[in-house]
Amino acid sequence: MNTDIDIGIVGGGAAGIAAARRLAKSGFSILLLEASSRLGGRAWTSEVAGLPLDLGCGWLHSAERNPWTAVAEASGFVVDRREAAWSAQDDGLRPSPNELRAARQAFADWERRLPALVPASDCAADALVPGCEWNPYIRAICGFSNGVTPDHLSAGDYLAYDQACSYRNWRTPDGYGTLIASSLPSSVPVRLGTPVCAVAEHGHGVKITTARGSILARAVILTVSTAVLKSGAIDLPPALDPWRDAASLLPLGQDEKLFLKIDGETAFVSETHLFGDLYDSRTCAFYIRPFGWPIIEGYLGGDSARILARDGLVAGFDLAVEQLVKLVGSDIRSKLKPLAGSNWSNSDRIGGSYSCALPGHASARRQLARPWNGRIFFAGEATHVHDFSTAHGAHDSGLRAAEEAVAALERQRESVGG
Repeated sequence: MNTDIDIGIVGGGAAGIAAARRLAKSGFSILLLEASSRLGGRAWTSEVAGLPLDLGCGWLHSAERNPWTAVAEASGFVVDRREAAWSAQDDGLRPSPNELRAARQAFADWERRLPALVPASDCAADALVPGCEWNPYIRAICGFSNGVTPDHLSAGDYLAYDQACSYRNWRTPDGYGTLIASSLPSSVPVRLGTPVCAVAEHGHGVKITTARGSILARAVILTVSTAVLKSGAIDLPPALDPWRDAASLLPLGQDEKLFLKIDGETAFVSETHLFGDLYDSRTCAFYIRPFGWPIIEGYLGGDSARILARDGLVAGFDLAVEQLVKLVGSDIRSKLKPLAGSNWSNSDRIGGSYSCALPGHASARRQLARPWNGRIFFAGEATHVHDFSTAHGAHDSGLRAAEEAVAALERQRESVGG
């Protein structure tokens, strides 16, 4: 079979870039195909008002073992090791310290009830106490961390992440998206603005059909999101229907970010955190003046993110500002200006934030990660069994898929040579 390349990589996010970094040293010819006009995928640093704002992932989670930490340090990026301020709510603002303690205790109690559910319903919502005043808070926290409410969340999947995570979170002021996108070796050929329409068997390899023509390869690594996989946007061989089914059991949740500029003097203290409304699952959370910048980083997850997805960015900003007004007073309204926001749920090339396993289906991650016939390999955060929803999980999945592809092609080479 005559081929254009040895290995094609579909998707230029963290998984695709990590795969390319490994394959650049393999001796095999490769090509990275990215549907959008930029690299990074859900890692996206946008320069707005002179500030590098991460509209996607922004924290080096499990930072001491996160491979992107080592990449950052080797590349000269500053890594800020200060503890995240998520527990540093200003005691002078609502909600009160007593309310916060009670809400956090209720969340901890909910987590302690999860293991008993795994062999039964596996539905995280079954660990809620009916009528508990803190259920909206628990729903909101699940929205921020998983993109869904507990009704749609596998208890076992949640626990797998929780048990593996170190909860040490660092940042780089240059932006996580900038770090990931810039880490692609210059030797790797890339085609941006090249959506893949189909991947089909072709001889002993594959044919990758794009909007700009077809490419013949010996193997392909698919790193696209589960939303893209299950949508059928990429036509795959019928034999891969079980992989598409697995993707449908790992839907993307809804999480968005909004950035507000602070004009003039305010009482906001740098590197602090505010929680909008403990009693409403549609609440936002706010990181105040990260790195001392004159901005507020707003987080919407689950129920609040659905408002933005349904009604647009303006509705998202309105929700965030109204919650800040309730927290600190009406004077703040005139000092807040919308800067930028994400809308991942309405991105047809991604379709949401990150994956969560539906109740009873945590095993779908392993099913999706399986290679097929020594030709098609799968990567992406959804294929990691405990570091899903993170850029480092995506990285490690890309590395794993690259190793699988190299091993398969080397076996082919030995077979032909023998």
